[in-house]
Amino acid sequence: MGTLDLDIPRLRGELADTGFSDISYTASTGSTNADLMAGEAVHRRVLLAGEQTAGKGRLGRQWVSPYGGQLICSISLIVPARHFDHLGLLPIAIGTALTDALPQASLKWPNDLLLDGRKLAGILAEAAPLDEGGYRVVIGFGVNTGLHEAQLPVAHATSLRVAGIEYDATGLAAAVLRAVDRRLEQWWDDREKLIDDYRHVCATIGQKVRLDTPSGPVVGTASGVEADGRIIVDGAAYAAGDVTHLRPGD
Repeated sequence: MGTLDLDIPRLRGELADTGFSDISYTASTGSTNADLMAGEAVHRRVLLAGEQTAGKGRLGRQWVSPYGGQLICSISLIVPARHFDHLGLLPIAIGTALTDALPQASLKWPNDLLLDGRKLAGILAEAAPLDEGGYRVVIGFGVNTGLHEAQLPVAHATSLRVAGIEYDATGLAAAVLRAVDRRLEQWWDDREKLIDDYRHVCATIGQKVRLDTPSGPVVGTASGVEADGRIIVDGAAYAAGDVTHLRPGD
């Protein structure tokens, strides 16, 4: 169905013409995000892992993956302070890149990758101020690749293996990182086009949804996404919340 092991020399060669020149791999780690947040702040450093034993997802959820079960990757960026107001669009850029590399997939707002309505990947971004100014931002994602049905973390998840999609781990990593490279450049230079492209792959738009916000649940129709990434539900814009796609009768 797919090769589990990453060929890092091949991957570096395939990405030699991108902005990713610092690419490393570890067979096992607690959290690739934590590793990059704790190390030296390096712009566009990439860390991949075979397995992750103590990762975390959005809202503090646990994120653990057995060896070969996911494409696990974190990317560190150094972002000047003047771009602080746009940090919320970085996960959207990464999510859009994942759909570039996996065109069978779509996005549930803000950045859950869906395949046939089931979750294929999640994205977590973390930021911390730097002493010299600006921010270190680390964005991590895990695409479910080799997980068997019994290994899926929740009932509404899926993997490329479960979906019957052939893949080569190194080729997939190269395609994803090449797409991320392009979408990061778009985030720097053309956020209007980025959010427009995101709208085209966001499956939440037009759906009846339940949005669990910090102030309580909202049920309505998601009619669009604002330029700053906020979702519009029944005419009101929301910056944060967990979305559930509802069936028409729900």
